[in-house]
Amino acid sequence: MRTLAGRARRIASVCVGAHLLAEAGLLDGKRATTHWSTVRQLAAAHPSIEVDPDPIFIRDHNVWTGAGISACLDLSLALVADDFGEPVALRVARQLVMYLKRPGGQSQFSVPLEPVSTTRRVEDLRHYITRNITAPLTVADLATQAHVSERQLTRIFKTELGMTPAAYLESARVEVARHHLESTDETLDRIASSCGFQTTDTLIRAFRRRLDTTPTEYRNRFRHSREGGGGRGDRTPPPAVRAADPTGPVA
Repeated sequence: MRTLAGRARRIASVCVGAHLLAEAGLLDGKRATTHWSTVRQLAAAHPSIEVDPDPIFIRDHNVWTGAGISACLDLSLALVADDFGEPVALRVARQLVMYLKRPGGQSQFSVPLEPVSTTRRVEDLRHYITRNITAPLTVADLATQAHVSERQLTRIFKTELGMTPAAYLESARVEVARHHLESTDETLDRIASSCGFQTTDTLIRAFRRRLDTTPTEYRNRFRHSREGGGGRGDRTPPPAVRAADPTGPVA
């Protein structure tokens, strides 16, 4: 690995593969992440590494490390974007049915698992919601779009996604709001409007329910640095590994 790294344009690890890069000395003096369950082990064994347990992936100069297997799909898309640009990466994301291309600064502890549906009807509705996220959509609107009753739509969503249409709609809006908070300086009022929330208070309540935090607190933690370059990741440097070992990802 050391030999190959000397002539490679970049190096990347998937999940606990960061431990191999660390043993090879390729992470010394760098900021890196790995799966949440082994961050303390990595930090203890290699004090020269700035281990950050939060991001789903980190780029430090030409070395990339990813948090978990699914998070490394996002890392892979970032590599595609680095080579070929954002439009190509977004096309790849659509081909992989990854509706939101998540930035590396997003937390592996708060990212909800994307529910998987098995029917075309629900997939079409999910695309419809994504395309019309700014509109004041209701369960009645979705039922009309799917040509079913509201009761039948609720039954379909609970069977396919394990949640009600209203809950899924709120989750989708929160995801879009998170992206705005991470990557823009827009006001909460503007973000609420652009994500389909009628008021800022509605946005705040949704964040409390879904992420157990406020939009402002989320932005302060995961706002991307505008400085860019420098190889120190995609956001301002966070604190080192927390003293308390997390018991697992939090939805």
